[in-house]
Amino acid sequence: MAQKPTIPKGTRDFSQAETARRNHIFDTCREVFRLYGYAPIETPAMENLSTLMGKYGEEGDKLLFRVMNSGEQAANPPEKGLRYDLTVPFARYVVQHQSEIAFPFKRFQIQPVWRADRPQKGRYREFFQCDVDVIGSKSLVNELELIQIVEQVFGRLGVAVTLKLNNRKILAGIAETIGHPQRLVDITVAIDKLDKIGIEAVKAELAEKGISEEAIGKLEPILALEGNRREKLDLLAEILAGSEVGMVGIGEMRQVLDYVEALGVKLDVELDLSLARGLNYYTGTIFEVKAKDWEIGSICGGGRYDDLTGIFGMPGVSGVGISFGADRIYDVMDGLGLFTAEVVAGTKVLLLNFGGDPRSLVTEELTALRLASELRAAGVAAEVYPDASKMKKQMEWANKREIPWVVIIGEEELVSGKATLKNMKSGEQQQVEFGRLVEILK
Repeated sequence: MAQKPTIPKGTRDFSQAETARRNHIFDTCREVFRLYGYAPIETPAMENLSTLMGKYGEEGDKLLFRVMNSGEQAANPPEKGLRYDLTVPFARYVVQHQSEIAFPFKRFQIQPVWRADRPQKGRYREFFQCDVDVIGSKSLVNELELIQIVEQVFGRLGVAVTLKLNNRKILAGIAETIGHPQRLVDITVAIDKLDKIGIEAVKAELAEKGISEEAIGKLEPILALEGNRREKLDLLAEILAGSEVGMVGIGEMRQVLDYVEALGVKLDVELDLSLARGLNYYTGTIFEVKAKDWEIGSICGGGRYDDLTGIFGMPGVSGVGISFGADRIYDVMDGLGLFTAEVVAGTKVLLLNFGGDPRSLVTEELTALRLASELRAAGVAAEVYPDASKMKKQMEWANKREIPWVVIIGEEELVSGKATLKNMKSGEQQQVEFGRLVEILK
């Protein structure tokens, strides 16, 4: 008995319609990225493990897919791993190609990444990211442009979102103020789970990691600060007044918000002090985007990193970027019914094939093939049914493919020079001169 074919857990096949919808997301991202001067690059699916390890925190390292050696090296430990994200490979690329690129360097990258995570709703082991980064500039204008890119991408896709902002320097200031400056990573990893597990579970996790009860008591009211984003910052400035790094973070946040307000950004931008983003390489502004009308994790996120290239021997080069999670965006749009028929539209017209005398230079089949060529030359997606078959079979095929128009060229049509054009949705038919098909269908 033949083995039933399957695919690995956490991966998916995509039908033609699904692929068309995904390409709509990718194309929208590309169009907006290019408007802001970003150009594409690609990096390999595999990187050396030395490139990947230690860049994502302890939890991230556990989720790396190792690639086993083969041949003579099969007995040796793995030396390669699949990409966990596109940012670390980007930093490696910048260092490796630094003599070839102009700084600030603006790139976008749309490729799959892999994580050895437990598959669940909205979480996959293989998924695409649409990354946009600029490196070689410390200007907060870059943060503004990323916020504008978020606004434009989701505006074009029709997805209502909230963009949450925070700053790792603010988080460092909080850790310092509660008396645990050296425990920043433990604190941020825990509070980043606040939305998922609630404040009591976060407090319990912090206690397990050795954060004192007094420090947790100081932290809780900070996370619970209320008011609009400006009011929260003012209250936070009073609390962090003794922390130099914290006040720098507050200053950066105020500058970003000044830009947002001055440029009339309509996006819902919220200050969220629990936003930590667990990746160790973030050093400044951090972003996270959530869909308003669909329950799912973040669908976009990123931040500033001041020394990611330093681990590859090129210190002091600051960058900032944001990543659009295409698979989660797809799930949101699919769930909300935001994909239009035009997005998945494929073949617009099917020309039926009734064959004809193969000895003749003018047959039903040859006429259909010629008219299909004319339609394609005019930009109309057209197919000719490949086999001379009964009309019912060809019509059923057109219906199954959801092709909106059918052109019938039988003996009568061949003689009259007029095709029968049928609207497959309404069932209406009309006689159209061969020379007018392009005009009508375009």
